[in-house]
Amino acid sequence: MARQLTFDLPTLQALGRDDFFVSPTNAGAVAMIEHWQSWPARKLLLIGPEGAGKTHLAHVWAGLSGATLLEASALREADIPRLARGSVAVENIPEIAANPDAQNALFHLHNLTLAEGHSLLFTATGEAQTWGLTLPDLTSRMQGTPAVALGAPDDALLAAVLMKLFADRQLSPRPEVLAYLTKHMERSFAAARALVQEIDSLALSEGRDVSRKLAAEVLDKQAELF
Repeated sequence: MARQLTFDLPTLQALGRDDFFVSPTNAGAVAMIEHWQSWPARKLLLIGPEGAGKTHLAHVWAGLSGATLLEASALREADIPRLARGSVAVENIPEIAANPDAQNALFHLHNLTLAEGHSLLFTATGEAQTWGLTLPDLTSRMQGTPAVALGAPDDALLAAVLMKLFADRQLSPRPEVLAYLTKHMERSFAAARALVQEIDSLALSEGRDVSRKLAAEVLDKQAELF
């Protein structure tokens, strides 16, 4: 079969509250985001595996609170006094474990933002004691931050995540495709993202619809790699 040229175009992610599917595994985190004005000490740590929806919920919170979002790795160059004039969401805190300047910037952002009466949201894949931070004062503040976790996906959530990932790529697979993938794929958000990307790529390169047969081929191909 002739293969078509494909281009690695960016996908348009839907990051609104209505695009976030609530299930028993994430309902607690969603409730905390929606009731952010009641956070103890005006701060929250959102924990979950890769692709669990931390960034999505951070965007939801920014929409509710007017917060600024940034990656922890960008803190070294950030204008901390300006950021502290409003609420702030800082993502992927463990990425600065080897960056003393960024850790120092986060420490000052933490103190200034709270002193100004605003709120803070942090995201990470694990609990604060696992991050390997080297600044003791920052470590104590992060470990003292109330945390809520996004759990591993159940069937309904995994199907919803797959549907959203396909929709972000302007794809609309039939329900039986989603049911087949949910039953046979690795049960993780990271696997769902990789799977949808590969299905999209193969469908484009071979000019095929996103069918159950194509999904099975991709799953078989991935299984051969492990």
